[in-house]
Amino acid sequence: MFVEGVDYYINEDGNWVFTRQYHLKRGNCCKNNCLHCPWQKRQTKKSKQIKNK
Repeated sequence: MFVEGVDYYINEDGNWVFTRQYHLKRGNCCKNNCLHCPWQKRQTKKSKQIKNK
């Protein structure tokens, strides 16, 4: 189950935006170019390396 304000927020256009915390819980990159993606962009199917922040 998603928790608003923790896993996502709703932007001014009414879209759900997943947070960095949600992506870390998910465990890999979905390759959808998410705004708060913590994973490094790679050419492999699923990136598991976290960007330094």
